[in-house]
Order: sequence, then structure tokens, then C-alpha cells
Amino acid sequence: MTSALLMPRGRVRAASADGGTAAGGSAPTRILDWRHPQVASLLRRIGMIDMAVGRGGTAAPARRMAALRQAHRCIAATVRPVYSVDDARPVSQVLRRGRGSCSQRLAVLESVARASGVPTRVRGLLVDGTFWYPRFPRLQRLVPHQVVLAWPEFRLEGLPAAGHPTAPWLPVSELFGDLGELSEGTGGGFTNSGAETLFEALSRTAIDWDGATLCPASGATCDLSAYVLADLGRFDSRDELFARHGQTLCPAARTIAEPVLGRRAAGV
Repeated sequence: MTSALLMPRGRVRAASADGGTAAGGSAPTRILDWRHPQVASLLRRIGMIDMAVGRGGTAAPARRMAALRQAHRCIAATVRPVYSVDDARPVSQVLRRGRGSCSQRLAVLESVARASGVPTRVRGLLVDGTFWYPRFPRLQRLVPHQVVLAWPEFRLEGLPAAGHPTAPWLPVSELFGDLGELSEGTGGGFTNSGAETLFEALSRTAIDWDGATLCPASGATCDLSAYVLADLGRFDSRDELFARHGQTLCPAARTIAEPVLGRRAAGV
């Protein structure tokens, strides 16, 4: 029932053969415009301005991880979740509006990380549109059949390899603990329905795109690998991912949908 009519034409989104070896970086980009005063204001609000000292990654990984968790909580509390469809919107505009999609709020977290000296990169995932059916029960025919998702990773020098297979890179899924620990929580997995979004959920449960984690049988699933159509690999920035593979919706569809969905609260 998903739709291909609203998606960019002529895009071939094939899985990466080796998963990619992007080096990432901490420089500002068009989307991650962390030198903007809006981002500086956010840094002061969450008390991370001092983390900019020592950009070579000298701070202990535990300290940087704790700061990123604090930033995540602040973003969740101050940037209202909506269904915006413009993944390329600069972070400064998201902060000025005070609302954003999961993708846009993850971009805010990446900008905070880069501004505080933590390099980031993204893993590109092509996710089945049916994953979003619970949010649009009456509009399923308009849900794109493929959704391009930028899933951030943070480079934390000194991150121990034990318990972190991708060290020194830490996927945002593991920001609040390893997937095994998160899957054992009492809150269950993620249903992609109701007010909670992926951005909030990753702080309390395992968000597992690779099928390596099981949640208790009585709860919602933690293993979301069945929805992954292709692993597009890793990219130095989300700008590079969207330049290579395009956004989920074509420009005309974004122009029509954004004024409505960009203000619609997630879960409504």
C-alpha cells in the first residue's frame, strides 16, 4: 500500500558492499551549521560550552558521552516533535522554529557534538515505509515505500572496544547504554505509534537496525532489522548522504506536504 509517486525519480539506492569507512568530521556543513548563534545559545543552555576546549578528543569518552546524553534530553524537551519532511533544513532553522522531525532533531544533536569537538558521521539506512504505518493509519497509501534515514555515529577517542564493536565510533542507538542493556529495560521496545518518537525512544530502549538484540517477548520489538531494505553505508555527513541518495520525498511533494506536516505534532 505504500507509495512511490512522491519519491524522487531516477534514484538508485543500492546497499553498500562494505558498509563504508567514512572518516566523519567536526566541521560545519550546510545542515550542521553549528557556528550559528542559535546553536551557540543551545550549547550555553545545556552547559556544554566548555567541551569545546581540547578539540583533539582529549576529554574522557565517559564525560563526552554524558554531555551528549544531557544534550539529547535538552533537545527532546525544547524542540517539539513534528512530521517535517525537509531533512536538509539547517539546524539553526530547526532551533529557531522550536520544532523538528526525528531526523532534524538528530541533526541538532550532531551539531552540538561537532561544536563541542566530537566528530560525527552518519549511517544511511533505507527503511520500509510500512514502519510508519502506525502513525498514519488513514493515509497509508501516501506513505513513501522507502524512507532514507540518517543514523548518527559519534567518534569518542578512548572508547573501549569491549562492549563497543564499532569503537571508537558510538552509534546514537548506544548513547544511553549498549543494546543488550537497553533491551532488558521494563519499558519494552518501540512501536512507532503514540507520542513517543525514535528520538525519545533511543534513551530508554534498544533501537536495533541489525537484528542483534531481542526484547522480552511480552513487549514491543527492539529488533527493527526487518524494516531495513538496504544499508547505504556510512557518510562523512548527512549532507553527503542526501546529496548522494536524495531525500525521501521529491521536491514538489516536500513543497506541498511541509506546510501541513511541518506543524503537525508527532503522535497526532
